Amino acid sequence: MAQKRTQESKKVLVVDVGGTHVKALATGQKDPVKIDSGPKMTAREMVNGIKKAAQDWEYSVVAVGYPGPVMHGRPVREPYNLGPGWVGFDFTKAFGHPVKLVNDAAMQALGSYRGGKMLFLGLGTGLGAAMIVDGLIEPMELAHLPYKKGKTYEDYVGEKGLEKMGKKRWRAHVADVVKLLKAATEAEYVVLGGGNARLIKELPPDTTLGDNANAFVGGFRLWAAENGSQKWTGKRVGHGR
Repeated sequence: MAQKRTQESKKVLVVDVGGTHVKALATGQKDPVKIDSGPKMTAREMVNGIKKAAQDWEYSVVAVGYPGPVMHGRPVREPYNLGPGWVGFDFTKAFGHPVKLVNDAAMQALGSYRGGKMLFLGLGTGLGAAMIVDGLIEPMELAHLPYKKGKTYEDYVGEKGLEKMGKKRWRAHVADVVKLLKAATEAEYVVLGGGNARLIKELPPDTTLGDNANAFVGGFRLWAAENGSQKWTGKRVGHGR
């Protein structure tokens, strides 16, 4: 009975923050809500927008996927594709509920994980990356490492690279980046997520397509252990690592 009450009390609002949109879904809801983001959106505007969009939903805790590095549940660098004011922002106070905040790629990776040693690459506005090894998750900052001609991985496989090169050349670079990073990390398999993963026609070896909805699965899994569920036991995640 106590476990049932715990599960009922932990209704989760999952917020997936992106460079173009912010999406949210809560326990018991079928369809996410979505608000526009962009280079001027501040943390305060994001919270206010999501609280308004989800005003009819019931939730007692929040999981946030943040597009940047996170340490101990807090952003440590302002996002590249959004406005200022994220580092040092009190998300728990702003939402009025306990918040677990992790890197957005890590949250989608968590929702995509099937065991073993997995590399997740998020193809969206930028390039998100995370690894999960035997249930322990580690976000990775690979997007701005040098790749070719003095430019970064994100320059080639992010949104700007897609717009500049077109789908055919972009797909070729995605395949090359997957091959390089899979070898470098010694991953058993790769999951391609993010909004542009749907544009991939032929998947590289040992690679599968994720789904943007997996970000919500990952957010629910962040709170799963405290809800009495055994679906997720990765301890690092709860500390925003």
